[in-house]
Amino acid sequence: MKQKDTGVSEIRVTVWNEFRHEQDSRHPASSIYGAQGIHGAIAEGLREHGGFAVRTATLDEPEHGLTNEVLAATDVLIWWGHMAHHLVQDTIVEKVHARVLDGMGLIVLHSGHFSKIFRKLMGTTCDLKWREADDIERIWVVEPGHPIAAGLDECFELPEEMYGERFDIPAPEQLVFISWFTGGEVFRSGCCYTRGRGKIFYFRPGHESYPTYRDPNVRRVIANAARWAAPSGGPKPVFGNAQPRNK
Repeated sequence: MKQKDTGVSEIRVTVWNEFRHEQDSRHPASSIYGAQGIHGAIAEGLREHGGFAVRTATLDEPEHGLTNEVLAATDVLIWWGHMAHHLVQDTIVEKVHARVLDGMGLIVLHSGHFSKIFRKLMGTTCDLKWREADDIERIWVVEPGHPIAAGLDECFELPEEMYGERFDIPAPEQLVFISWFTGGEVFRSGCCYTRGRGKIFYFRPGHESYPTYRDPNVRRVIANAARWAAPSGGPKPVFGNAQPRNK
């Protein structure tokens, strides 16, 4: 797809959400996000920033909405999950994993740290300390020159639940944000990785009981991260029986 005015190629983003909490009338997420869902709020934020062609996909769609055609047409996949990680089919995880290694960007949000795809890519438990209570998260920018931090102040605050260290992940290749909570806990909340040709960003905020994905700073981070994670040009690596060049 092309932008009408500039002719610059749009980044093709698929926002994936398990979409379970929002459909439970007893859960705060149903009144915060309703039929729009968390995926709809994230998609809305990307469209506000412009430069993206956005589609959404949810758990209960055939193939979880992540068909071969959808994945082939996705530059960046954004993933939110919480209560239904175990219901994600392993065959879909394998397809997403292969696409990341081939260059598709992946942004994992909040409780997506326990998703099958993130744990597979990290190779660790991805476990952490948490406390579900009314708290304040202060997110500090520790790499102000990083593209994901563009346009932010040195910190911003959100009403959120607490995640604390130790977060069982590999050391981030780049750490963009660190969070602090009122109990004194800290957390590596903006972590960058590469796997194969693909870029991965984990971003901590997004508890379903708060309107986090309507916050302007959060929407800016996600838009920045989608631009950063989008595939770039360059040759694909050659493996196997490649012949050495003549000297």
